[in-house]
Amino acid sequence: MQPQAWRHLMSPWSLGGQSVWMMLIVDDRPIPQLIEITESEEPPGAASADMLSELLRQLDREIAPGARFAFLRSRPGVGAITELDRRWATILYTAARLAGVACEVVHLATRDAIRPIPQDDVGAIAIPA
Repeated sequence: MQPQAWRHLMSPWSLGGQSVWMMLIVDDRPIPQLIEITESEEPPGAASADMLSELLRQLDREIAPGARFAFLRSRPGVGAITELDRRWATILYTAARLAGVACEVVHLATRDAIRPIPQDDVGAIAIPA
C-alpha cells in the first residue's frame, strides 16, 4: 500500500486524535470502507493482539478470503517515527502473523507526512502482557 493511496482514501482528514485504520485489499484493490480503532494513545498488550488476530482471521474467512491487510496509525503533530509508533506497528504485524494473513507495510500519518514503518524497523520490540 503506497502512501498516496492512504492520502486518497483518508482525505480530507483531521489528525486531532490517535487512531489505527485498517483496510482490506482484494485482488490488488482496496475495499473503500476503512475500519477505525479510536483511542489509540497506548498500544494494546498481548491479549489485545490475540483478539485483533482473531478478528483478522474472521475477516479473512468470512468476508474477504485471501485479502491482504493494510494498517495506518494516525496521530497529531509532526516529526519522525516514535517508539510508540513502532510499538503499534509491532502489535499490528504480530496480529497479522498470528492470524496467518498477509500484511502490507504499516504506515504512520502525521500532519506533515505519511511514512512507512517497515517490519525491519520495529526490530525485537517486546509486546507488553
